[in-house]
Amino acid sequence: MTTGLGPGEDPRYPPQDLGSYALLADGERGALVGPRGEICWLCAPRWHDDAVFAALIGGRGLYAVTPAERFVPGGVYEDGSLIWRSRWVTPSGIIECRDALAFPGDTGRVVLLRRIVAREGPARVRVVLHPVAAFGREPMREVRRGAAGEWQARLGGLTLRWSGAGDARLVDGGGEDARFTGELVLAEGRQRDLVLELAAGPLPTPAVDPGRAWAATERAWASAVPALTDTVAVRDARQAYAVLRGMTSAEGGMVAAATTSLPERAEEGRNYDYRYVWIRDQAYAGQAVAAAAPGPLLDDAVRFTTARLHADGPGLSPAYTVDGRPVPDQHRLDLPGYPGGYDRIGNHVNRQFQLDCFGEALLLLAAAAEHGRLDGDGWAAARIAADAVRQRWREPDAGIWELGNRDWTHSRLICAAGLRRIAGAAPRGTSARAWSDLADALLADTAQHALHPDGHWQRSPDDPSLDAALLLPPLRGLLPADDPRTRATLRAYTAGLTDGFFGYRFRHDDRPLSKAEGAFLLCGFVTALAEHQQGHEIDAYRWFERNRGACGAPGLYAEEYDVAQRQLLGNLPQAFVHALLLEAAARLARPEPTAGAQPRPKKTAP
Repeated sequence: MTTGLGPGEDPRYPPQDLGSYALLADGERGALVGPRGEICWLCAPRWHDDAVFAALIGGRGLYAVTPAERFVPGGVYEDGSLIWRSRWVTPSGIIECRDALAFPGDTGRVVLLRRIVAREGPARVRVVLHPVAAFGREPMREVRRGAAGEWQARLGGLTLRWSGAGDARLVDGGGEDARFTGELVLAEGRQRDLVLELAAGPLPTPAVDPGRAWAATERAWASAVPALTDTVAVRDARQAYAVLRGMTSAEGGMVAAATTSLPERAEEGRNYDYRYVWIRDQAYAGQAVAAAAPGPLLDDAVRFTTARLHADGPGLSPAYTVDGRPVPDQHRLDLPGYPGGYDRIGNHVNRQFQLDCFGEALLLLAAAAEHGRLDGDGWAAARIAADAVRQRWREPDAGIWELGNRDWTHSRLICAAGLRRIAGAAPRGTSARAWSDLADALLADTAQHALHPDGHWQRSPDDPSLDAALLLPPLRGLLPADDPRTRATLRAYTAGLTDGFFGYRFRHDDRPLSKAEGAFLLCGFVTALAEHQQGHEIDAYRWFERNRGACGAPGLYAEEYDVAQRQLLGNLPQAFVHALLLEAAARLARPEPTAGAQPRPKKTAP
């Protein structure tokens, strides 16, 4: 009999469906924890670095705290945070494991907190710590005990310290699968703290005090996430905000997702590495925060985008590492991969030109200006972005969906929207008139070449089909809600690219929509906003609620959702989905005055 497991994989912790995983994040890196208490994914010291726990994609590396008895799993986030509580009901009682990355994170040092609590009855749990650097290629070495009984080791280029588990034993200390194992027994009401530290250099002494670290993390999350009481679905809005904050680094860059290589469609080769900052996604998050609770997270988005515009000007890349460096070339790792996919790191986006990034950057800067949060550097960045649009808008580009170079309608319209919005926010004596004139020129040219005979926008001058992205420019202020092109595009999209209040990006081929790819959750929330803009409040709430429910048990969203199997698809969590949920939760709470508006439903329950 064959197990189908890769070298070093633990048969007790097979991959789970993506909806089972919770995210721990501190801004600088993220970990995924599964229902068996297995942390199966963590890159260190930062998002784009190599994994030390790679079991999620078939590599070595895992950190598990699991009941020794049979159990029923569960779990919940503490409100407005990325502090996760696993909860297991066993024949002997109830066990909880409270997990978090110490927040806010240090760029060069990981602090992973785990607190095991015997909530009802005694607790007996098995612990496995199996860190392997370089995506499973470099095991622990120089393992030793410290003066306080903690374990210390070298791990690739990292230093490791594990406190609170002095009674664990080292297994296979001289081999490639060196790991710690142990069993903890706690009486009812007792707890045990485990603290794992990983650093790019020497670790400071003494070791982390868990009580202080937990208290600091709780305070930091409480101050980082606003109340958002003026949104619909308040708890989900706060959770979305927490996800965005947890994925935003010290330099202000927000990664698109915490993971790599989780397939968007089994066996179809659509596996990507999203552990980088996409300018477009950054702008979506900043605009969502501006709509919900303008503050530091908006400033972070502006700071990162401004820095990249100043550095690269018209050569702006669609994506960067969180520290502003180029995204590495795409390549394989020779790992089994997540079932249905394969391993891949780096991203071919580093070789693309995406015109719409300049438009999205202008929209972000305009949103900051409208709230009085754009400084001189920001206005200089706006001039750089506007000049780049002037220079390059006639060039074919890869577009929002990162396909082949064409004259994508969305790219030109979203640039026109950005120009018009920044012109409206600009003070007198600036380039506002020139920006507005350029927006008019882009709109007129696009209307001449990419308006379908039926009156709706089409994907490109040589492609008459529909595209969900074409709902965005009117939402960003390019055209009024009652413009015939706006209304025709929404009608055509909902008739041709949606099914049961789930939306799809575009039609790949003649197959049914759901056979070609999963429902694209970003599109669902965008459609909710478009219906709201039209005053169709009932339909707006239907779209919002259907897509709000397309999450995993912890409330996280991937990029796509398989409607038939009710499963998440693609990398997890996908930041731009959480951003659009947050924006929709904020905007649906406010009336959108248009003619023919439907009655407003009651506020959604938290």
